[in-house]
Formats: sequence, C-alpha cells, structure tokens
Amino acid sequence: MAGWIFLAMLAIPFLEVLVFIEVGGRIGLPATVAVIILTAIVGTALLRIQGLGVLKRVRAGLNRGEVPVGEVFEGLCLLIAGIVFLTPGFVTDAIGALLFVPPVRRLLGWWIARRIVASGGVRVHGGARPSGGPVQIEGEYSEVSPPENDHKEVSP
Repeated sequence: MAGWIFLAMLAIPFLEVLVFIEVGGRIGLPATVAVIILTAIVGTALLRIQGLGVLKRVRAGLNRGEVPVGEVFEGLCLLIAGIVFLTPGFVTDAIGALLFVPPVRRLLGWWIARRIVASGGVRVHGGARPSGGPVQIEGEYSEVSPPENDHKEVSP
C-alpha cells in the first residue's frame, strides 16, 4: 500500500504539470487560471450540497437506530472530493468530479468492502438496537435489606 501512495505522490504532480502545459498551450494562461478557479468554486458548492444531504441521511439513520456505515463512507468520499477539487489541477479535479457521482461512490464502497472482507479483516459484534425498543441487560442480582438496628425514626 505504501508503494502505491508513493507512486501516486510522484505521478500525480507530474501528470498535473503535463496537463497544465497542454491546456495552457491550447486555451492560454488566463483561461487556464480561470478554469482552475471555477472548478474550485463548483467543487465547493457541490461539497456543500451533497455533504448536507449525506448529513441528513446520517441523522435519519441514527434516529432509526441504524449504523449509517454507507453514509459515513459517502461523507469520507465527499471530503476527499472537496480536498482534491481545491487542489489546483485538472487531474485532481477529474478525481474529485468522479467522487461527487453517487454511483461511483457506491461502486468504490462495494469494491473496498469486498477487499476488506476477502482479507478477513472484518469482525462484527452486536448490533444496533431498534429505536424505542426495550434495552435488555443480562446479569445477576441479590436483594439486600438494611440491618434491623439501623432503622431510626425521625420525628418532625
């Protein structure tokens, strides 16, 4: 995994420079800078809109007593999308744009979940209790009564 991260840290800036040179050569420097600023603004707006939607779904799931794992993953994808959209560059903007598409997020979540389960790294204990249902606690108890001589009458 560390090798992939290292490779990405080398490859992405290299690709960004190549794409900047190509786009700048075709549409000019002012237009290139304008497109980069515009994508940052659009990315911020999309993050706000979709992020609030995910937050509402998380709250609704928690109110129903569900664990909102899918929504938390979507929120993480949106956070990453927002970060890469604010990073100047066309390659990072393309990655961010893909993460803003809900079917892409679901596919990515499915792929990651499948890899985690295949590696045997998942253990689930317990579960969420249905909202409004009774709480059941197992245990032992014994009644304890106060000793007879400790009863004192208090008069007003």
